[in-house]
Amino acid sequence: MTATEPAPNTTSVPSGEVVVAVRGLTKVFKDFWGRPKARAVDNVDFEVRRGEVFGLLGPNGSGKSTIVKMLLGLLYPTRGHIEVFSHSPRHVRTKSRIGYLPEESYLYRYLDSRETLDFFGNLFTLSKKERENRTEQLLDMVGLTQTRTRSVGEFSKGMQRRIGLAQALINDPDLVILDEPTSGLDPIGCREVKDLILALARRGKTVILSSHLLADVEDVCNRVLILYGGKVQALGTLRELLATPDTIRITIPPLPRETMQQVLELIRRDVAEDRVRIDTPTQNLESYFLDVVQRARQSAETSGATSGSHVAAYLRGDAETTAVPSRILDRLTAPAPKTEPAPVAPAKAPAIDEERLSALSRAVPESPRPTEEKREPEPAADLSKANEKLSSLVNKPQ
Repeated sequence: MTATEPAPNTTSVPSGEVVVAVRGLTKVFKDFWGRPKARAVDNVDFEVRRGEVFGLLGPNGSGKSTIVKMLLGLLYPTRGHIEVFSHSPRHVRTKSRIGYLPEESYLYRYLDSRETLDFFGNLFTLSKKERENRTEQLLDMVGLTQTRTRSVGEFSKGMQRRIGLAQALINDPDLVILDEPTSGLDPIGCREVKDLILALARRGKTVILSSHLLADVEDVCNRVLILYGGKVQALGTLRELLATPDTIRITIPPLPRETMQQVLELIRRDVAEDRVRIDTPTQNLESYFLDVVQRARQSAETSGATSGSHVAAYLRGDAETTAVPSRILDRLTAPAPKTEPAPVAPAKAPAIDEERLSALSRAVPESPRPTEEKREPEPAADLSKANEKLSSLVNKPQ
Protein backbone atom coordinates (compact mmCIF):
# COMPACT_ATOMS: atom_id res chain seq x y z
CA MET A 1 0.00 0.00 0.00
CA THR A 2 1.43 3.36 -1.00
CA ALA A 3 0.36 6.87 -0.19
CA THR A 4 3.28 9.17 -0.88
CA GLU A 5 6.02 10.43 -3.21
CA PRO A 6 9.33 8.73 -4.16
CA ALA A 7 11.91 8.43 -1.43
CA PRO A 8 14.57 11.13 -1.74
CA ASN A 9 18.28 10.56 -1.67
CA THR A 10 19.30 10.13 1.95
CA THR A 11 23.03 10.63 1.45
CA SER A 12 24.35 13.05 4.05
CA VAL A 13 26.32 16.14 3.10
CA PRO A 14 30.05 15.85 3.93
CA SER A 15 31.36 18.40 6.42
CA GLY A 16 35.03 18.36 5.36
CA GLU A 17 37.22 21.07 3.92
CA VAL A 18 35.88 23.44 1.28
CA VAL A 19 37.23 22.43 -2.12
CA VAL A 20 35.38 24.97 -4.28
CA ALA A 21 34.23 28.37 -3.01
CA VAL A 22 32.29 30.75 -5.26
CA ARG A 23 31.18 34.23 -4.14
CA GLY A 24 29.25 36.74 -6.25
CA LEU A 25 30.33 35.07 -9.48
CA THR A 26 29.24 37.07 -12.54
CA LYS A 27 30.15 36.64 -16.19
CA VAL A 28 29.06 39.11 -18.86
CA PHE A 29 29.96 38.42 -22.48
CA LYS A 30 30.61 41.50 -24.59
CA ASP A 31 30.67 42.24 -28.30
CA PHE A 32 33.57 43.62 -30.34
CA TRP A 33 32.89 47.16 -29.16
CA GLY A 34 32.87 46.16 -25.48
CA ARG A 35 29.12 46.47 -25.10
CA PRO A 36 27.37 43.88 -22.86
CA LYS A 37 25.88 41.15 -25.00
CA ALA A 38 24.76 38.42 -22.57
CA ARG A 39 24.84 37.97 -18.79
CA ALA A 40 25.57 34.25 -18.62
CA VAL A 41 26.15 34.06 -14.84
CA ASP A 42 24.63 36.54 -12.41
CA ASN A 43 25.82 36.79 -8.78
CA VAL A 44 26.14 33.06 -8.03
CA ASP A 45 27.22 31.78 -4.57
CA PHE A 46 27.92 28.18 -3.55
CA GLU A 47 30.46 25.89 -1.87
CA VAL A 48 31.49 22.32 -2.57
CA ARG A 49 33.16 20.25 0.15
CA ARG A 50 35.52 17.31 0.11
CA GLY A 51 33.79 13.99 -0.58
CA GLU A 52 30.64 15.64 -1.92
CA VAL A 53 28.84 14.96 -5.21
CA PHE A 54 27.47 18.32 -6.30
CA GLY A 55 24.99 18.65 -9.17
CA LEU A 56 24.71 21.62 -11.54
CA LEU A 57 21.26 21.65 -13.11
CA GLY A 58 19.43 23.95 -15.44
CA PRO A 59 18.03 24.24 -18.98
CA ASN A 60 20.23 25.03 -21.98
CA GLY A 61 21.82 28.46 -21.71
CA SER A 62 21.37 28.73 -17.94
CA GLY A 63 25.11 29.19 -17.25
CA LYS A 64 26.26 25.69 -16.25
CA SER A 65 29.05 25.34 -18.81
CA THR A 66 30.20 28.91 -18.18
CA ILE A 67 30.59 28.19 -14.47
CA VAL A 68 32.54 25.01 -15.23
CA LYS A 69 34.91 26.87 -17.57
CA MET A 70 35.53 29.54 -14.93
CA LEU A 71 36.26 26.83 -12.33
CA LEU A 72 38.86 25.43 -14.74
CA GLY A 73 40.43 28.83 -15.39
CA LEU A 74 39.42 28.78 -19.05
CA LEU A 75 37.25 31.90 -18.65
CA TYR A 76 37.81 34.97 -16.50
CA PRO A 77 34.89 36.14 -14.37
CA THR A 78 33.63 39.67 -14.87
CA ARG A 79 33.08 40.00 -11.13
CA GLY A 80 33.23 37.75 -8.12
CA HIS A 81 35.66 35.40 -6.44
CA ILE A 82 36.55 31.75 -7.11
CA GLU A 83 38.79 29.47 -5.05
CA VAL A 84 39.71 25.88 -5.90
CA PHE A 85 41.74 24.16 -3.18
CA SER A 86 42.26 27.62 -1.64
CA HIS A 87 43.96 28.90 -4.81
CA SER A 88 43.01 30.65 -8.01
CA PRO A 89 41.72 28.33 -10.77
CA ARG A 90 44.73 29.45 -12.84
CA HIS A 91 47.19 28.07 -10.28
CA VAL A 92 49.28 25.45 -12.09
CA ARG A 93 49.59 22.97 -9.21
CA THR A 94 45.84 23.22 -8.65
CA LYS A 95 45.16 22.19 -12.23
CA SER A 96 47.14 18.97 -11.70
CA ARG A 97 44.59 17.92 -9.05
CA ILE A 98 41.60 18.28 -11.37
CA GLY A 99 40.12 15.78 -13.80
CA TYR A 100 37.75 17.11 -16.45
CA LEU A 101 35.40 15.39 -18.87
CA PRO A 102 34.01 17.99 -21.34
CA GLU A 103 30.59 17.74 -22.91
CA GLU A 104 32.19 16.76 -26.23
CA SER A 105 35.11 14.35 -26.29
CA TYR A 106 38.09 16.07 -27.91
CA LEU A 107 40.50 13.22 -28.66
CA TYR A 108 43.21 12.46 -31.21
CA ARG A 109 41.34 10.27 -33.66
CA TYR A 110 44.39 8.37 -34.97
CA LEU A 111 45.52 7.15 -31.54
CA ASP A 112 44.14 3.95 -30.08
CA SER A 113 42.83 3.62 -26.52
CA ARG A 114 46.15 2.68 -24.98
CA GLU A 115 48.04 5.45 -26.77
CA THR A 116 45.41 8.01 -25.77
CA LEU A 117 45.72 7.23 -22.06
CA ASP A 118 49.51 7.06 -22.31
CA PHE A 119 49.54 10.54 -23.90
CA PHE A 120 47.43 12.12 -21.16
CA GLY A 121 49.39 10.29 -18.48
CA ASN A 122 52.55 11.85 -19.90
CA LEU A 123 51.05 15.31 -19.42
CA PHE A 124 50.99 14.63 -15.67
CA THR A 125 54.59 13.31 -15.75
CA LEU A 126 53.60 9.82 -14.61
CA SER A 127 56.29 7.19 -14.89
CA LYS A 128 56.09 4.68 -17.74
CA LYS A 129 55.21 1.80 -15.45
CA GLU A 130 52.56 3.81 -13.61
CA ARG A 131 51.01 4.89 -16.93
CA GLU A 132 50.82 1.30 -18.14
CA ASN A 133 49.35 0.05 -14.85
CA ARG A 134 46.67 2.74 -14.79
CA THR A 135 45.91 2.27 -18.48
CA GLU A 136 45.21 -1.42 -17.96
CA GLN A 137 42.96 -0.73 -14.97
CA LEU A 138 41.05 2.10 -16.68
CA LEU A 139 40.45 0.20 -19.92
CA ASP A 140 39.13 -2.70 -17.87
CA MET A 141 36.96 -0.34 -15.81
CA VAL A 142 35.31 1.39 -18.79
CA GLY A 143 34.88 -1.84 -20.75
CA LEU A 144 37.25 -1.10 -23.66
CA THR A 145 39.76 -3.91 -23.13
CA GLN A 146 38.67 -5.71 -26.30
CA THR A 147 38.92 -2.56 -28.45
CA ARG A 148 42.28 -1.26 -27.25
CA THR A 149 43.90 -1.54 -30.70
CA ARG A 150 41.18 0.38 -32.57
CA SER A 151 41.77 4.05 -33.28
CA VAL A 152 39.58 6.43 -31.30
CA GLY A 153 38.24 7.96 -34.52
CA GLU A 154 36.40 4.69 -35.22
CA PHE A 155 34.58 4.73 -31.87
CA SER A 156 30.90 5.43 -31.47
CA LYS A 157 29.86 8.38 -29.33
CA GLY A 158 29.25 6.14 -26.33
CA MET A 159 32.67 4.50 -26.63
CA GLN A 160 34.30 7.93 -26.95
CA ARG A 161 32.61 8.95 -23.71
CA ARG A 162 34.07 5.87 -22.05
CA ILE A 163 37.64 6.61 -23.14
CA GLY A 164 37.06 10.29 -22.30
CA LEU A 165 36.08 9.33 -18.78
CA ALA A 166 39.21 7.20 -18.48
CA GLN A 167 41.48 10.07 -19.56
CA ALA A 168 39.80 12.35 -17.01
CA LEU A 169 40.85 9.94 -14.24
CA ILE A 170 44.37 9.03 -15.37
CA ASN A 171 45.94 11.45 -12.85
CA ASP A 172 43.85 10.21 -9.87
CA PRO A 173 42.34 13.71 -9.39
CA ASP A 174 41.00 15.10 -6.12
CA LEU A 175 38.33 17.13 -7.95
CA VAL A 176 36.46 15.55 -10.86
CA ILE A 177 34.29 17.76 -13.07
CA LEU A 178 31.96 15.80 -15.34
CA ASP A 179 29.93 17.60 -18.01
CA GLU A 180 27.17 15.28 -19.28
CA PRO A 181 29.16 12.11 -18.47
CA THR A 182 26.37 9.70 -19.50
CA SER A 183 25.59 11.37 -22.84
CA GLY A 184 25.54 8.69 -25.53
CA LEU A 185 26.07 5.82 -23.09
CA ASP A 186 23.86 2.76 -22.96
CA PRO A 187 22.04 1.97 -19.69
CA ILE A 188 24.87 -0.34 -18.60
CA GLY A 189 27.42 2.43 -19.07
CA CYS A 190 25.17 4.90 -17.22
CA ARG A 191 24.92 2.57 -14.24
CA GLU A 192 28.67 2.02 -14.20
CA VAL A 193 29.38 5.77 -14.32
CA LYS A 194 27.08 6.30 -11.35
CA ASP A 195 28.77 3.49 -9.44
CA LEU A 196 32.13 5.07 -10.23
CA ILE A 197 30.98 8.48 -8.96
CA LEU A 198 29.81 6.95 -5.69
CA ALA A 199 33.10 5.06 -5.32
CA LEU A 200 35.06 8.29 -5.81
CA ALA A 201 32.94 10.07 -3.21
CA ARG A 202 33.48 7.26 -0.68
CA ARG A 203 37.22 7.69 -1.13
CA GLY A 204 36.96 11.40 -0.35
CA LYS A 205 37.08 12.73 -3.90
CA THR A 206 34.92 15.69 -4.86
CA VAL A 207 32.69 15.41 -7.93
CA ILE A 208 30.86 18.23 -9.71
CA LEU A 209 28.28 16.78 -12.09
CA SER A 210 26.51 18.75 -14.80
CA SER A 211 23.73 16.76 -16.46
CA HIS A 212 20.28 16.99 -18.01
CA LEU A 213 19.42 13.44 -16.93
CA LEU A 214 17.73 14.19 -13.64
CA ALA A 215 17.41 10.51 -12.70
CA ASP A 216 21.21 10.17 -12.75
CA VAL A 217 21.63 13.28 -10.62
CA GLU A 218 19.06 12.03 -8.13
CA ASP A 219 20.88 8.72 -7.75
CA VAL A 220 24.31 10.12 -6.86
CA CYS A 221 24.21 13.79 -5.79
CA ASN A 222 24.25 15.04 -2.20
CA ARG A 223 23.27 18.58 -3.14
CA VAL A 224 22.13 20.31 -6.33
CA LEU A 225 22.20 23.86 -7.66
CA ILE A 226 19.42 24.76 -10.10
CA LEU A 227 20.13 27.68 -12.43
CA TYR A 228 17.90 29.67 -14.74
CA GLY A 229 18.93 32.80 -16.58
CA GLY A 230 22.32 32.66 -14.90
CA LYS A 231 20.80 33.03 -11.42
CA VAL A 232 20.45 30.55 -8.58
CA GLN A 233 16.84 29.37 -8.35
CA ALA A 234 17.30 26.55 -5.82
CA LEU A 235 20.17 25.15 -3.75
CA GLY A 236 20.13 22.39 -1.16
CA THR A 237 20.14 18.67 -0.46
CA LEU A 238 17.81 16.39 -2.36
CA ARG A 239 16.00 15.59 0.88
CA GLU A 240 15.31 19.26 1.45
CA LEU A 241 14.23 19.96 -2.12
CA LEU A 242 12.22 16.81 -2.88
CA ALA A 243 10.57 15.96 0.42
CA THR A 244 6.82 16.53 0.70
CA PRO A 245 6.18 16.96 4.43
CA ASP A 246 2.40 16.47 4.22
CA THR A 247 2.64 12.96 2.69
CA ILE A 248 3.78 9.59 4.12
CA ARG A 249 4.52 6.36 2.29
CA ILE A 250 3.78 2.95 3.85
CA THR A 251 5.07 -0.20 2.13
CA ILE A 252 3.92 -3.58 3.44
CA PRO A 253 3.77 -7.16 2.13
CA PRO A 254 0.45 -8.48 0.78
CA LEU A 255 -2.23 -8.73 3.52
CA PRO A 256 -5.41 -10.81 3.73
CA ARG A 257 -8.44 -8.98 2.40
CA GLU A 258 -10.04 -8.66 5.83
CA THR A 259 -6.88 -7.13 7.35
CA MET A 260 -6.59 -4.68 4.46
CA GLN A 261 -10.16 -3.53 5.01
CA GLN A 262 -9.49 -2.92 8.69
CA VAL A 263 -6.35 -0.90 7.90
CA LEU A 264 -8.21 1.23 5.36
CA GLU A 265 -11.06 1.88 7.79
CA LEU A 266 -8.58 3.15 10.41
CA ILE A 267 -6.89 5.43 7.88
CA ARG A 268 -10.15 6.83 6.52
CA ARG A 269 -11.19 8.01 9.94
CA ASP A 270 -8.58 10.78 9.72
CA VAL A 271 -7.89 11.08 5.95
CA ALA A 272 -10.30 11.75 3.11
CA GLU A 273 -10.81 8.75 0.87
CA ASP A 274 -9.67 10.59 -2.29
CA ARG A 275 -6.23 11.21 -0.74
CA VAL A 276 -5.45 7.51 -0.17
CA ARG A 277 -3.86 5.64 -3.08
CA ILE A 278 -3.19 1.89 -3.22
CA ASP A 279 -0.92 0.32 -5.85
CA THR A 280 1.76 -2.34 -6.33
CA PRO A 281 5.39 -1.14 -6.23
CA THR A 282 7.36 -1.75 -9.44
CA GLN A 283 11.06 -1.66 -10.22
CA ASN A 284 12.29 1.06 -12.55
CA LEU A 285 13.16 0.42 -16.20
CA GLU A 286 16.89 0.73 -15.57
CA SER A 287 16.90 -2.12 -13.05
CA TYR A 288 14.82 -4.32 -15.34
CA PHE A 289 17.06 -3.58 -18.36
CA LEU A 290 20.26 -4.39 -16.44
CA ASP A 291 18.76 -7.65 -15.23
CA VAL A 292 17.87 -8.71 -18.79
CA VAL A 293 21.34 -7.88 -20.11
CA GLN A 294 23.00 -9.71 -17.22
CA ARG A 295 21.11 -12.88 -18.12
CA ALA A 296 21.90 -12.46 -21.83
CA ARG A 297 25.62 -11.99 -21.16
CA GLN A 298 25.85 -15.53 -19.81
CA SER A 299 24.93 -17.07 -23.17
CA ALA A 300 25.87 -14.46 -25.81
CA GLU A 301 28.90 -12.45 -26.90
CA THR A 302 29.29 -8.94 -28.26
CA SER A 303 31.99 -7.14 -30.28
CA GLY A 304 31.11 -3.74 -28.85
CA ALA A 305 31.86 -2.16 -25.49
CA THR A 306 31.49 -4.53 -22.58
CA SER A 307 30.59 -3.97 -18.99
CA GLY A 308 33.48 -2.86 -16.80
CA SER A 309 34.38 -5.40 -14.16
CA HIS A 310 35.18 -3.02 -11.30
CA VAL A 311 36.43 0.43 -10.43
CA ALA A 312 40.17 0.80 -11.02
CA ALA A 313 42.20 -0.17 -7.97
CA TYR A 314 44.09 3.12 -7.71
CA LEU A 315 40.78 5.04 -7.84
CA ARG A 316 39.41 2.91 -5.00
CA GLY A 317 42.52 3.71 -2.97
CA ASP A 318 43.54 0.08 -2.53
CA ALA A 319 46.90 -0.51 -0.89
CA GLU A 320 48.17 -2.47 -3.88
CA THR A 321 47.46 0.05 -6.60
CA THR A 322 49.92 -1.32 -9.11
CA ALA A 323 48.55 -4.84 -9.29
CA VAL A 324 47.68 -5.77 -12.86
CA PRO A 325 46.37 -9.23 -13.79
CA SER A 326 49.19 -9.74 -16.27
CA ARG A 327 52.62 -10.95 -15.16
CA ILE A 328 53.86 -10.52 -18.71
CA LEU A 329 53.24 -6.77 -18.43
CA ASP A 330 55.22 -6.66 -15.18
CA ARG A 331 58.15 -8.39 -16.83
CA LEU A 332 58.04 -6.08 -19.82
CA THR A 333 57.99 -2.95 -17.67
CA ALA A 334 60.56 -4.13 -15.11
CA PRO A 335 63.80 -2.11 -15.24
CA ALA A 336 66.78 -3.92 -16.71
CA PRO A 337 69.50 -4.94 -14.19
CA LYS A 338 72.49 -2.64 -14.12
CA THR A 339 75.69 -4.41 -15.24
CA GLU A 340 79.17 -3.15 -15.99
CA PRO A 341 79.79 -3.02 -19.74
CA ALA A 342 82.24 -5.69 -20.95
CA PRO A 343 85.49 -4.45 -22.49
CA VAL A 344 85.23 -4.30 -26.25
CA ALA A 345 88.12 -5.86 -28.14
CA PRO A 346 89.37 -3.97 -31.21
CA ALA A 347 87.80 -5.27 -34.38
CA LYS A 348 90.04 -7.39 -36.61
CA ALA A 349 90.01 -7.10 -40.35
CA PRO A 350 88.51 -10.22 -41.94
CA ALA A 351 90.96 -12.62 -43.54
CA ILE A 352 91.06 -12.46 -47.35
CA ASP A 353 90.64 -15.73 -49.23
CA GLU A 354 93.09 -15.21 -52.13
CA GLU A 355 91.91 -18.23 -54.16
CA ARG A 356 88.23 -17.26 -53.90
CA LEU A 357 89.03 -13.66 -54.81
CA SER A 358 90.99 -14.81 -57.86
CA ALA A 359 88.12 -17.08 -58.96
CA LEU A 360 85.62 -14.24 -58.62
CA SER A 361 87.81 -11.90 -60.64
CA ARG A 362 88.00 -14.44 -63.45
CA ALA A 363 84.24 -15.09 -63.37
CA VAL A 364 83.34 -11.42 -63.64
CA PRO A 365 84.62 -9.82 -66.82
CA GLU A 366 86.47 -6.62 -66.26
CA SER A 367 84.62 -3.71 -67.72
CA PRO A 368 86.68 -1.49 -69.99
CA ARG A 369 87.89 1.60 -68.31
CA PRO A 370 87.54 4.90 -70.05
CA THR A 371 90.93 6.06 -71.25
CA GLU A 372 92.06 9.56 -71.77
CA GLU A 373 93.51 10.63 -75.09
CA LYS A 374 97.23 11.02 -74.86
CA ARG A 375 98.57 13.78 -77.02
CA GLU A 376 102.08 13.12 -78.24
CA PRO A 377 104.38 16.03 -77.63
CA GLU A 378 105.20 17.89 -80.78
CA PRO A 379 108.84 17.38 -81.86
CA ALA A 380 111.16 20.29 -81.38
CA ALA A 381 112.15 22.26 -84.53
CA ASP A 382 115.51 21.24 -86.04
CA LEU A 383 117.04 24.66 -86.79
CA SER A 384 120.19 23.33 -88.43
CA LYS A 385 118.33 21.28 -91.06
CA ALA A 386 115.99 24.15 -91.75
CA ASN A 387 118.88 26.50 -92.33
CA GLU A 388 120.58 24.05 -94.73
CA LYS A 389 117.39 23.61 -96.76
CA LEU A 390 116.82 27.36 -96.87
CA SER A 391 120.36 28.07 -98.01
CA SER A 392 120.15 25.40 -100.75
CA LEU A 393 117.01 26.98 -102.13
CA VAL A 394 118.56 30.41 -102.07
CA ASN A 395 121.84 29.35 -103.70
CA LYS A 396 120.17 27.11 -106.34
CA PRO A 397 121.17 28.29 -109.81
CA GLN A 398 118.51 29.95 -111.87
